[in-house]
Amino acid sequence: MATFKLTIADPKESKTYQKEVKDAEAAGFLGLNIGESIKGDGFGLEGYEFEVTGGSDFCGFPMRKGILGVRKKITSIGGVGFPGLKGGKKLRRTVCGQKINDSITQVNMKVTKAGSKKLADVAGAPAEDAGAEGKEDKPKGDAKEDKPKEAPAEKKEEKAEEKPKEEKAEAKEDAKAEEKGDDKKEEKPAEEKPKAEDKN
Repeated sequence: MATFKLTIADPKESKTYQKEVKDAEAAGFLGLNIGESIKGDGFGLEGYEFEVTGGSDFCGFPMRKGILGVRKKITSIGGVGFPGLKGGKKLRRTVCGQKINDSITQVNMKVTKAGSKKLADVAGAPAEDAGAEGKEDKPKGDAKEDKPKEAPAEKKEEKAEEKPKEEKAEAKEDAKAEEKGDDKKEEKPAEEKPKAEDKN
């Protein structure tokens, strides 16, 4: 049987809720078109009424109103599936039809009539908070503080200290070599060549 992930938008609260329906609960969605309404009694949201606003299939192709059939390639200058087109640009993209079928995995809806209970109590946490439930309440800064910062800093300081020492040692050795070279030059004066006059 079909399984749908419902994305329910509440215009009054400006929040979105998620709910998954399977088998018997999902059967009521099959055959609905974009723009049609459905009552929430069949999937655990008593008293609520919703309007289908769209959805997407298992490959991520969006549903588009006015398209008949399962999938179709269309050329368009904007609308669902064609974000950010300006200046008369056209694109050719694949979109799904407006009817909900077995290949659809996500159904987008908005609340048209509220029930007696709050949607947060019936459907669960809002979609934006659902990912944060498993995470701890620590601020981002605390996670970094757990890591030892002293060790890398000490290594940097040691490296910084080693470099000047090595440079100083090399400079001293060069200076000693130069001094020795100068002393040798001073100790060994240039030998004078014998004069030609002595041979007579």
